[in-house]
Amino acid sequence: MLIRHIPFLRAVLLHSITAFGGPQGHMGMMMKIFVHQRKDVTETELIEYNGFCQLLPGASSTQTLTLIGYKRGGLGLALITLLIWILPACILMAALSFLLNYYANLQQKVLVFQYIQPMAIGFIAYSTIRIFNISVHNTITRVIMILSTVVTVWAFKTPWVFPALIIIGGIATNFSEKRFPKKDTPNKKINWNNMFIFLALFGIAGYLSETATRNNWHNRKTINLFENNYRFGSLVFGGGDVLMPLMYEQYVTRPLSKRVQENKRDVLKMNRQEFLTGSGIVRAIPGPVFSIGAFTGGMVMRDQGFTLQIWGSIIGAVAIFLPSILLVLFFFPLWQNLKKYVIIFRSLEGINAAVVGIMAGASLFLLKDGIYPPFKNANYTNALLDILVVITTCLLLRSNKIPAPFIVLGCLILGFLI
Repeated sequence: MLIRHIPFLRAVLLHSITAFGGPQGHMGMMMKIFVHQRKDVTETELIEYNGFCQLLPGASSTQTLTLIGYKRGGLGLALITLLIWILPACILMAALSFLLNYYANLQQKVLVFQYIQPMAIGFIAYSTIRIFNISVHNTITRVIMILSTVVTVWAFKTPWVFPALIIIGGIATNFSEKRFPKKDTPNKKINWNNMFIFLALFGIAGYLSETATRNNWHNRKTINLFENNYRFGSLVFGGGDVLMPLMYEQYVTRPLSKRVQENKRDVLKMNRQEFLTGSGIVRAIPGPVFSIGAFTGGMVMRDQGFTLQIWGSIIGAVAIFLPSILLVLFFFPLWQNLKKYVIIFRSLEGINAAVVGIMAGASLFLLKDGIYPPFKNANYTNALLDILVVITTCLLLRSNKIPAPFIVLGCLILGFLI
């Protein structure tokens, strides 16, 4: 059974080492690789998966790719897909927690990645154009898309903006009395174990973490680390832009607070420069932004010795991704059953239109965020090169003649040469 999935898993591995640009960029690459090239899912299914995962806390691009594996080969393939997707980035970020002790120049910007963000914008724009023709086809979906685009550009870094837009879009299309779901598909079986495990781990980890700290247990830091990262993975909406400030407060600001200093608590901590270095590097490498959990886990445990630092990276990575997977594998069958009800079925039209608007808004925001500073500083050459990379990436993807990984390689070479 596993052998016949090897080509799919090979594609996942290739995706994991070439997927730059965060969740929005990952969506564009998944559209190219798993829809147009391999046809593992349809465009409509990928849009639905992405919209559904935006409603959940955690790593949305990781959840979306896991659902592709789940659809293709069930729970076993979903878990293997997850491991292949997160391992390269987590290994790189775990290694960084060791390398920072020896290479100070890692704190500088790596210029070879300078055209990766414009390339990622090109992937997002390509994906937006493709799904626009599928999801936006009447007046209400056009209005939802336009409003979602405007709100996304205005409030891109606000944690609740994506799930809020999707919910509002779903409500808006329920005012129509058309469109009824088909009734001939059987209900999906709901595995309640995933939800029980999620809630039990959340409660037990919180209790043990506080007890271990209060009683000064020998292994308290590993328990604290698991609880912190599991909590982040359970509660973060909005991806890495929301995760980073929470981690910064936990590991940089909180240890310096008056309360912690007065109580002389030996809490997990990092210095500001180390954290900013890790948060910068994780955006420059391929794979999920949540892989920073492997970096922070190693950094906060490095004073415990080499072995425990390795375990810190492992615990940090597992704890931050575990809630995302438990939640998506629990709620997805439930979502599939709910789609048979008219109110949910009608919502899908608005949800899909909101996803298009979010992706269009993300393209515009990232374009403004990356190209406006060079223009402001009169560095017109760099700004024009960025725009050229965006347009060229989008055109190459539409031509369907050059595989996505070669486009990534070309941008890396361009950054190295210029």
